[in-house]
Amino acid sequence: MIGSTSLYELDLDQGRAEIGATWFDRSCWRGPYNAESKLLLFGHAFDDLGLTGIALRTDNLNERSQQALTRLGLIYEGTLRSHMVRQDGTRRDSLYYSLLTDEWPIVRDKLLTRIAAKATARTCPGDHVRSQMATAAAAVPRKT
Repeated sequence: MIGSTSLYELDLDQGRAEIGATWFDRSCWRGPYNAESKLLLFGHAFDDLGLTGIALRTDNLNERSQQALTRLGLIYEGTLRSHMVRQDGTRRDSLYYSLLTDEWPIVRDKLLTRIAAKATARTCPGDHVRSQMATAAAAVPRKT
């Protein structure tokens, strides 16, 4: 396994969900894997489930994650102060980012371009899974 990401806090009545609990093996950082997995999850959220928005949150100290969310095309929404307790017992602020359904087509196209550019750039353990993810990502329907 090279990593994981999850769809949670799904509320179909309100048309929203959160995506997170994301991690990747260090050897896979800055490769196409996060973009591929988010392309599939975003597509499922908007195209299959008909959600109007998704949110992702990160620890205020995790600058790498904040940069990754910005690169994915999400918009910074705000900070929930003293929102959660870290594993070490300290309090953390959570920075929230979001993507809305009308923003999805532009973000989808940017993700597809980014994935294509990185497709041959790197490899990591478990790369045999990449070809399956790339095939699924290319099959994401393009609604306009």
